[in-house]
Amino acid sequence: MTGRLPSKVIQDYVWQRMLDPAAVIDDFLQSHDLDYDHNTENTYLITLPGEAKQQTHCALIIGDHSLSINAFVIRKPDENKEKVYEYLLNKNASMYSIAFAINELGDIYLVGRLPLPAVNEQEIDRILGAVLQYADSSFNPLLELGFSSAIRREWAWRVSRGESLANLKA
Repeated sequence: MTGRLPSKVIQDYVWQRMLDPAAVIDDFLQSHDLDYDHNTENTYLITLPGEAKQQTHCALIIGDHSLSINAFVIRKPDENKEKVYEYLLNKNASMYSIAFAINELGDIYLVGRLPLPAVNEQEIDRILGAVLQYADSSFNPLLELGFSSAIRREWAWRVSRGESLANLKA
């Protein structure tokens, strides 16, 4: 033996990594320098950096048959709920692998499922990219639709006190 691993051992290792969704997710997250926690065996909590929405928190949960994707977008709208829901439903029609949903409190999330055999680095990249793009691009329209009165009150309060308006200008 020359110190080289037999090709069968290498093939078995590569095949096992391809079949193990946790290994695929670990490899992807480490190679892309993303902030994440892996506190439980099957759950990854990832922080995606954004622009309009500064951070999007996304959970990848490995189940028995599928990978579940859940990302918080924005809390329950204060007003214009029908317009907010219409916006979300219209967006859902053109989205890749995930969709907007609301939880029992009315908070807005992005959710999706992927069969475990489809979990690979390219698909994790597409899904996390989709989460980031949809959360970030929808954030300001959702604020305008669901929180415009609160934003106007905050604007007036800051003006009256000479406070910064930087994060309200968008």
